[in-house]
Amino acid sequence: MSIFHIASDKKIKSGKTTDVYFARTEEILEAEGKYDINVIAEVTSGSLPDDWLWGVLSGIDEVAALFEDVPVNVWTLPEGTIFRPYDLDGVRVPLLVIEGPYGEFSSLETPMLGLLCHSSGVTTKSARVRKVAGDKNILAFGIRRMHPALAPMLDRAAYVGGFDGVSSVAGAEEIGKEPMGTMPHALIIVFRDQVEAWKAFDNHISKDIPRIALIDTYSDEKEEAIKAAEALKDKLDGVRLDTPSSRRGDFAKLVREVRWELDIRGFEHVDIVVSGGLDEYSIPPLIDAGAESFGVGTSVTNAPVMDLAMDIVEIDGEFAAKRGKLGGRKEVWRCMDCLGNIVTVADVEKPKCSECGGETESALELLVEDGEIVKDLPSPDEVRGRVIDQLKNFELDLSDAS
Repeated sequence: MSIFHIASDKKIKSGKTTDVYFARTEEILEAEGKYDINVIAEVTSGSLPDDWLWGVLSGIDEVAALFEDVPVNVWTLPEGTIFRPYDLDGVRVPLLVIEGPYGEFSSLETPMLGLLCHSSGVTTKSARVRKVAGDKNILAFGIRRMHPALAPMLDRAAYVGGFDGVSSVAGAEEIGKEPMGTMPHALIIVFRDQVEAWKAFDNHISKDIPRIALIDTYSDEKEEAIKAAEALKDKLDGVRLDTPSSRRGDFAKLVREVRWELDIRGFEHVDIVVSGGLDEYSIPPLIDAGAESFGVGTSVTNAPVMDLAMDIVEIDGEFAAKRGKLGGRKEVWRCMDCLGNIVTVADVEKPKCSECGGETESALELLVEDGEIVKDLPSPDEVRGRVIDQLKNFELDLSDAS
């Protein structure tokens, strides 16, 4: 038994993390001779958190691992696909489709949804931050707000959503990168002197690590920025403001003051790094004020999860769906121009995009075939590139702060 409150790979794959009614369902199906009844089920989203206009699908690599060696077929939109819950004609878009004996995978519905809902929520929030940040540097700083067992998943989800780097050692290993970060207030407090702490960092940390001085521990931020510049001179790469909201006042004004004081002293090369309570709403005015890099934490790691659901839509070749859902196997088409989706019944001729008249392509890809992973899973860099490339086609509605 683990010393931490986490489930092992074995427990997850064996269905121990399911809701008990699925375990009871399997028992009933076995007793009634319906365990091997063939079904088609689809995962859809009826709405997105906080009235988001679009979401980003992630966690597909873990879903592949979940269904490996399970006698089912799984189709999915590619990981990193930006989607709207409904197609251009108002039909729910299937994000993932499963076909196989229901008794073999009913208990995996709960963990499957958990993998998709949590990761997709974090990735979507990250993509929203990437959208407003433009070409500025954004780093994931939020793992301290969540269970440490989730650090690799959270950092990967943030990275594929468009972040430039992550702070945790385990998260960086997950994406094949070096961890990124500056220094904590604790280092400065232990030295009881900002300048001595900055110099110790410079003396002992590898020269390929940027020299970013934390400048809000004891006194006014612009005063500490000047001290840091005078202490490290040309070796100083940046200064970080992590000022708590209770002390910062107008944060953008504070950034402007620091930028001004550095520039008039010839330290135009020193970047301003900002962290503390940031999200897609608070970052734009800080960019206007002169901030170049952003450490984004709690708003991303504590992003609202996607409200995804799985529903059976076909049983032994016959249409079947509960009220509010549409029966039958479906095909998802993706417009190559506007990236809109069109949902049709399966086995129909490829349609034209009803929005822009563009050509469409089948969007669902075979991920697992009879329990074997048959798709080469993309690297985190490939998923990240896909997300960033699509973002130009999707706008944000930031009229109401969350």
